[in-house]
Amino acid sequence: MTDTATAFSGEKARIGAPAIAGFTEEGENLSPLNEDSSPLGGDASQAHSHGGGAGVPDSSRAGRLTSYRLEDFKPLTGREEDWRFTPLKRLGGLHKNVPTGTAPTVTTDLGDGATVETVSMDDPRIGSAGIPEDRVSANGWNAATEATVLTLGANAENVRATLTLTGAGLEAAAQHLVVIAEPNSRGLVVIDHVGSAVVTENIEIDVREGADLTVVSVQAWEDDSIHASSQQAKVAKDAQFKHIVVTFGGDLVRLTPSARFAGTGAKAEMFGLYFADAGQHLEHRLFVDHAQPRCTSNVLYKGALQGKDAHTVWVGDVLIRKEAEGTDSYEANRNLVLTDGARADSVPNLEIETGLIEGAGHASTTGRFDDEHLFYLMSRGIDEKTARRLVVRGFLNEIIQKIGVEELQTRLNDTVEAELAATEN
Repeated sequence: MTDTATAFSGEKARIGAPAIAGFTEEGENLSPLNEDSSPLGGDASQAHSHGGGAGVPDSSRAGRLTSYRLEDFKPLTGREEDWRFTPLKRLGGLHKNVPTGTAPTVTTDLGDGATVETVSMDDPRIGSAGIPEDRVSANGWNAATEATVLTLGANAENVRATLTLTGAGLEAAAQHLVVIAEPNSRGLVVIDHVGSAVVTENIEIDVREGADLTVVSVQAWEDDSIHASSQQAKVAKDAQFKHIVVTFGGDLVRLTPSARFAGTGAKAEMFGLYFADAGQHLEHRLFVDHAQPRCTSNVLYKGALQGKDAHTVWVGDVLIRKEAEGTDSYEANRNLVLTDGARADSVPNLEIETGLIEGAGHASTTGRFDDEHLFYLMSRGIDEKTARRLVVRGFLNEIIQKIGVEELQTRLNDTVEAELAATEN
């Protein structure tokens, strides 16, 4: 496998490397954009529709429509680029009907330096870090009647907080969370989704100047759950943000995490782990927006699939704007297919509008077990079943170790073991 690293001078470029269903390593397809194909002229911020619904109808990720108004987003058909992998019939009507059910119950475990509030949707902190980018997100935004706001106080050190969201049933519902890391705070927030639910969720994450925040989103739903979640982060000057996604449960889960740089010298790391069983659809669509100079991003998602019609989707979009000189960015997705009948779609996209960067690259691989690894373990007296378990655990453990919460890491390792055991029985 050869990882790619690319830098360009002068002209804009987009790179896309799909690895779909088969067992292929990453490839590249370079094609320069026409000078008029991107809306980012002088002031990039004017290219977006922040509530107006104008949008910019072109191929650039910078032209994505953003609006608080549901009517600004056309009804979905499944033919849209952003929805072509998602089985809309399994979305529980979240893209069509107004969610009127009860949102998952929020329980908290807060360490020193953290506070939580329940506020109305007209609270000024709502909308501070995110704006809906699709119809499902806008539907949830407008249907939510209240929001949970978790704040890590300024200059607080080693803050730990857990929000457990317990599903209240299978009537479609809307949920809104806001996580704020005040300047120079240091902390870790776990958002744990459990129970049964059909929910469209918006999570705003405001990482303020000099803060260092880790957010772990765990999707441990029951098998009948449907979950669409927009998790948008705004990362300020000299701030550090780590976002970790772990997805095991649910019938259909579709997460769209994003990190947008709002100040120079910031850093974002986005990691993910997913394990799909027979019939599950687990979809993760990332966006990293380099809109400021001298920022760094690193993305790594790993997934395992087993069983008939297990389906995972990973799409990673990285945009390096014209003003983002000195950017250093890399994204990668790795998939391990354990049985016949499973499908993995992997599409990394890299859009560069300035050549004055430190580096940018991407990689994508989808494959089966490495026979050499299995042979090595079996040649040392390890039976094939145990050898396969060790390979999968080693493959996924790289992400689990990044969480930094021992009890959660143990729980996830136990979950991986249970998933593997279910296939062997």
